[in-house]
Amino acid sequence: MKKRNGAEVFRITGARMGLAEDVRGRQRRYVISMSIRTLSVILTVILWNVERHVAVVTLIAGALLPYVAVVIANAGRESTPSLPSNFIAPPARPALGPGNLNKSSDQS
Repeated sequence: MKKRNGAEVFRITGARMGLAEDVRGRQRRYVISMSIRTLSVILTVILWNVERHVAVVTLIAGALLPYVAVVIANAGRESTPSLPSNFIAPPARPALGPGNLNKSSDQS
């Protein structure tokens, strides 16, 4: 993530990005997808009598891109990033060996 002046910003909390930034990113992805679709439809019209196979491919792409663009734009918000745990595990202690229950002198 970068600020407008170009300085890199580091995320130090588990909070998600702001809603306005999320919506802006979705709108940007949707506009890019629709621009590709528009280019695909224009290429279909231009190539229809020149190269029919390529024109059919661009026609199919132009027909499928609106669905894909909407699905991508309506995808859920980002998941909450996982932060490192503050819990420090205690050091492992060696296990005790088996006891000797047969000797009665140990119990005195």
